[in-house]
This record gives sequence, structure tokens and C-alpha cells, in this order.
Amino acid sequence: MIIGIPRETKEYESRVPLIPESAKKLTGLAGVTLYIEKGLGLSVGYTDAEYEKAGAQIKSSAKEILKESDIVVRLNRPAKNEIGLLKKGALHISYLDPFFEKETLESFLKRDVSAVSMEMIPRTTLAQKMDAMSSQANLAGYVAVVLAAERLNKVFPMMMTPAGTISPSRVFIIGAGVAGLQAIATAKRLGARVEAFDTRPVVEEQVQSLGAKFIKIDLGETGQTKDGYAKELTSEQLKKQQDLMVKHIHMADVVITTAQVFGRKAPRIITAEMLKGMRPGSVVVDLAVETGGNVEGSKPGEELLVDGVNIIGLRNLPGRVAIHASQMYSANVVNFLTHFWDAKANQFDFEKDDEIIHGARIIKEGKLVNEQLKKHWEL
Repeated sequence: MIIGIPRETKEYESRVPLIPESAKKLTGLAGVTLYIEKGLGLSVGYTDAEYEKAGAQIKSSAKEILKESDIVVRLNRPAKNEIGLLKKGALHISYLDPFFEKETLESFLKRDVSAVSMEMIPRTTLAQKMDAMSSQANLAGYVAVVLAAERLNKVFPMMMTPAGTISPSRVFIIGAGVAGLQAIATAKRLGARVEAFDTRPVVEEQVQSLGAKFIKIDLGETGQTKDGYAKELTSEQLKKQQDLMVKHIHMADVVITTAQVFGRKAPRIITAEMLKGMRPGSVVVDLAVETGGNVEGSKPGEELLVDGVNIIGLRNLPGRVAIHASQMYSANVVNFLTHFWDAKANQFDFEKDDEIIHGARIIKEGKLVNEQLKKHWEL
């Protein structure tokens, strides 16, 4: 059984899918051979020698790895030509963005291979240690606040000095999922006055436990999915949310938006008109910029100054703390793989009746098997 890890090829990607510590756990499985592409860990300071010490074999090209591996693990979705190199019966594991990247799905469906989408790991207690979406969102929430604090022309904490008292900066966080809660915690640790809003009333207690004020807006029936994601609002609910949030946005020095709806384009929460009421020098961080954006005018990969307000739409915030992001993703993937390891047979058993593989494996032997995606793409 060969597990292969090619290098990441995206221009803005600094994370790696496997670190040497995790590699050692895979090479410790009887009958498993691990291929690592030369230079895989350089972006986070790991040498080829460290992977070799963990028991891996270093290969000079991704092509060789893709053609020979039974399981291929990477971080980002592969290019179409790389999907064509996968050996018959191989299993590919990575983020696939399956609700937005139809061409990638179609490329997999043309091959007799299987694919696990890390976005589709169920949000259950059993799968928690494999949930890469949550682990990376946690880091994104932290980085968003650190970025905002650096860009803001004020300090976050209250300071009492001989020259007078400095009031704390006000931070308003929209969305109290994994990223939002970490943003709240980080902003509070830096001494800011924090307010937060979420369409799910059930998260009020979590927000308050972190020391933030929960902003209540009665939107009628909202709730969340069985996996804990916020449900999509109606256009009337979204308009009411915007109208009642605007005063909190205008009072804030920093606004961080984290609102996303699983499998759909991110909702537009802050309009250009709402931004006009913010003080010059204020900062807005749009964590949903890569899935459509919560903020009108935000652009993926860019920082813009609009009417004196700094709008940050940078990509891949977890990649700005790439060592820990790689460590967490690597642990998620290894936890996923070892969950299916049959120690008696010395092989992976992906055919057992298991909620995790049923949710995460979206393509099996060249056939789309996920009902959500079948309905979404009408396939």
C-alpha cells in the first residue's frame, strides 16, 4: 500500500499536507510505504532528511507519485491534468470545493478512482479530530484579528497613562461559528471591547462565555443545520439583519465577517452604503471573500481603501500561520486514515459501514455517491 504526498502547487499556498511527525505514524503501519515529493516541507521549514528519518521515501516528481500511489493526500484540489495521472482504483484525499468546482468533479468521474472531500467530513463527535474545516477556520479567526490589530491606527486595549486614559477599540464580529468564536477570544485577549452577532440564538451563551456582548436581532425562524451550520436567510430576513446591525457597524473600529452557508455562496451582509458610515481608519476583514464575500466591494487577495475604510479580503489566512496550519491539517488527515486501519488485516478498510466515509467519500470508483452533490449538480 503506497501513500503519496505531492507538493502543493497553488501560488499563495504555504501550508503542507503532511509534517514529519505525522509521516512517522503512517510509516509505522505494517505494509504502508510513504512517498514524499522532494521539497514538500520547505515552506514550513521541514527538510527532506526529516521525512526520510520518519520512514518516508523521497521522490523527485509529482508525476511519479500520482502514477504509483494507492492513496494520494494533498491539501488543495488537484489540477485536471493531475487527476488524469491517478492510477486505477486510487483514493484521492484533499479539499475539493465540490459545490463550486464542477469541472474538478467531472474530471474525477472520468477516472476509475475514488475521492474524499475534506469539506464533507461530518461534524460529529467521532469525526471531530478529522475536521479540517474547523481546525483551519480556528486559525483564520485568530489571524483575522491579528491582521486587523496591525492595520488599525489605534491600540486594542484600554490604557491608563500619565497622558490620560485611552478607550479600548470596539470590535464587531458577525458570525459565531468556529472562526467567529476564535476571533472573539483573540480580540478579547488583546483587550478590545467585543460585540458579536449570529443568526443562531443557540450560540449566545458561547459568545458571552468569551466575554463578548451578544447582539440580539429578532429575525423570526432561523436555526441551524444538523451539522451546526447556519441556515440561509430569506431576502427579507437579510434586509432586517442589515438594518438593525448598521449602528453596531458604524460604532466599530474593526468589523470581522465570518458568515458562510455550507454549500452555497456567502451572504452579502455589509453593503457599500453601510461602509460609508464607518470612521476613516476603520478596518473590515471579510473571511468569506473566497466564497463570494460578506462585504460589498471586497476582492479575493486584495486590500482596498474605500472612503477611508480598509477592507481586507486576503486569501488563505490559515496559510499566514503555516506551521500550525500544516500541523493541524496533517493531524486531521492521519486521524482520518488511521480510523480506517484494520490492524488484523494490515490494510485500510474503507468499505465498512461508517458515517465518516459515507459523508466524506463523494466519488467511489468513478461514480458520484453523495446525494447532496447529486441534487446540487443535477447529476
